[in-house]
Amino acid sequence: MEAIRCQQLSKRYGPIQALKPLDLVVESGSIFGFLGRNGAGKTTTMRLLTGLAQPTTGSAWVAGVETTSADSRARASFGYLPQEPAFYRWMTAQEYLDYVARLFRLDSNIRRKRVPEMAALVGLETAINRKIGGFSGGMKQRLGIAQAMIHHPPVLFLDEPTSALDPAGRYELLSLIESLRGQVTVFLSSHILGDVERVCDTVGIIHEGELLLVTARDELLAQYPTNMIVLRPDTANATPIEPFLQAVQAQDWAAGISQDEGEWHIAVTDVEAGKLCILPLVVEHNLVLARFEWKRPSLEEIFLTLSASSTES
Repeated sequence: MEAIRCQQLSKRYGPIQALKPLDLVVESGSIFGFLGRNGAGKTTTMRLLTGLAQPTTGSAWVAGVETTSADSRARASFGYLPQEPAFYRWMTAQEYLDYVARLFRLDSNIRRKRVPEMAALVGLETAINRKIGGFSGGMKQRLGIAQAMIHHPPVLFLDEPTSALDPAGRYELLSLIESLRGQVTVFLSSHILGDVERVCDTVGIIHEGELLLVTARDELLAQYPTNMIVLRPDTANATPIEPFLQAVQAQDWAAGISQDEGEWHIAVTDVEAGKLCILPLVVEHNLVLARFEWKRPSLEEIFLTLSASSTES
């Protein structure tokens, strides 16, 4: 089922085409990573999808409700965490969540149950009566997700949720987002490729306002051939590695060998031939390994390749 759909959605600010006509479908229940550099059009797209900006052309639907037509029903179909959320610092977390619940017209019985549920979900149950002004950046982002989910929306929009966090805060927030899998559809905008690779099952890449591709994360990684073998010999084994390296260098599929901190990296030009031959060579030379890995490209490497090719064209 479709959680998000847009047709020919675009936005122009005077002479600047911030978003070129966009056709996109996000399936229900997925964690969708919307990936691009700063200024690529991610926030513009999210503002259009949530009805915070009017499109130059096209339409968008979230959970079956058109969000680009000023339909008042649209606000109940999604939750939204902006890149820089603002809070009433003098409120406690409990007061703020109750305030947001009132905006969505939840009755008192539901609010009394929903507020502590959301605080517990995001790990703020022990801080629910503390003033927001004393919260850390990570706590504020958690509170932002709680307020976005207070009315139990089917779709959650998160705009650069980890960009201002330290490594510990990023890890905690990503773990929280990952725990939401299957509960809501998450549309996660980010320029931090490692975050998207960790939690998202589907990836869309946008560059200079143009959507380059949308595909499953694992399918995207599989499209780029693995071209590196990583070997770490077992230091307890006295078998010399030089004869093995010489035999590898004589293979047509081996493009080069390099060493890095006790590991040997073998560049491969013919992946299938390399996979067929490398282990028999290891056995033939009585080499004992502490590590053996076919290194696949990271999402970062793929993103840089796609961005560069798009710029050149």
